[in-house]
Order: sequence, then C-alpha cells, then structure tokens
Amino acid sequence: MTNVKELPGELTAEEVEEGRRLFAGECDFFYGAQSLEQLPEIGRAEIAFAGRSNVGKSSIINALTNRRALARASSEPGRTKQLNFFNLAGRLTLVDMPGYGFAKAAKAVKEDWQRTMFAYLRGRPTLERVVLLIDGRIGLKKSDREVCELLNKAAVVFQIVLTKCDYLSEAALRARVEEAQAVVAAHAAAYPHVLPTSSTTGLGIPDLRAMMARFAEPASPRQ
Repeated sequence: MTNVKELPGELTAEEVEEGRRLFAGECDFFYGAQSLEQLPEIGRAEIAFAGRSNVGKSSIINALTNRRALARASSEPGRTKQLNFFNLAGRLTLVDMPGYGFAKAAKAVKEDWQRTMFAYLRGRPTLERVVLLIDGRIGLKKSDREVCELLNKAAVVFQIVLTKCDYLSEAALRARVEEAQAVVAAHAAAYPHVLPTSSTTGLGIPDLRAMMARFAEPASPRQ
C-alpha cells in the first residue's frame, strides 16, 4: 500500500495532531439548503465534499468525524438534492454536496445540479476548498473530469482524494495516483497533491484532517 508520507507536501506531526484535536470535537448538522436562496449566512470557513453518487462520501465524512451516521448515504443514488452544513467544533463548517453522475437522472436534472453547484462554488466567499472524492477502484470518469473543469472555471481550489483504496494493490494504487496527478497538473485550481484514503482502514484520514484544520478558526483557551 502506498505510504501517503511519501507524497510531496509532507505534513508535520504538529499539523496531524491539530487535525486530530479538531475532529475530536463535536460535529453537528445545523442547516440544509435546497436552493441558493436558502443558504445560511456567511460565517466560518467552509470545506465542501463533492463526488459521484456511491463514491463513499458519507463514509469518509463519518470516518473523519468518528461518527457512524453523521452523513447518511441515500438508498437511491442521486436522490439527495440538498447542501448539508455541519458545524465542526464551532471552528469550521463542513458542507456535504449532492452526488453527481447518477445515470438514471434526466438530463435536465443534471444540468440543474451543475447550475446550482456552480453558482454556490463561485459565489460563496467562505468556501476555502472542495474535497473532490474519486473512487480509487474506478478512477476518474467523464463526469469527474467535467466537475474538475467546473471547479477550475469557478476558480475554487479543489483537492482530489481517492476513496476505497484498501481494495487496491500497491501497484494499482500508484497507477491511480499518477492518473489523478496528471489531471491535477492540467488545472490551475487543483491542489497539487492527490491523497489516497480508506474509510475502512483509516489510510489518509489523519492527513485529510490535518489539511482541513489549516482553515479552522483558532481553538478557544478552554478547548
């Protein structure tokens, strides 16, 4: 299995510990928005999670926050059409975006998703980064590449995070990372390092927490 510490941009032990402390705090759902008009007021920095339906988004969010059912997967891919906002320790807001790429959805539904999400991405000043989840077993599909283009056009920094990497051999994982790095290199808005993860084994979870902790408000003296 690829050691994420071999990747460029190695995190310090202090950053990893800060990420652990941040995600050890309370994390609660506080708002759901089905349209741009329903978005909550501007507040803390936001990090959004995006990915195709069934990419493992709910599992990653639950693994990060040490919860079993903070984010729930829909039994019907593409059914959820809501931006869900979570308050992490009063220091950072996590945003669970609706999944994309669902095959059964009508073309008009997909286009509506793209318009709404683009407007959110482009117009939300507190949005610091999008964590773009890619199924490590499958690699980037056409819909993933289209979202990369959308994020690049919106000038929103995004980081590709590979999910379900425990299913891959070391050689296969390295090939997936290289494939994703090539996509990253072609987009100015992409964060330069691809992160392999597994919500089952915990691979990459401490690193992802540490990255996100960089955007959190300072902890109060009592925390």
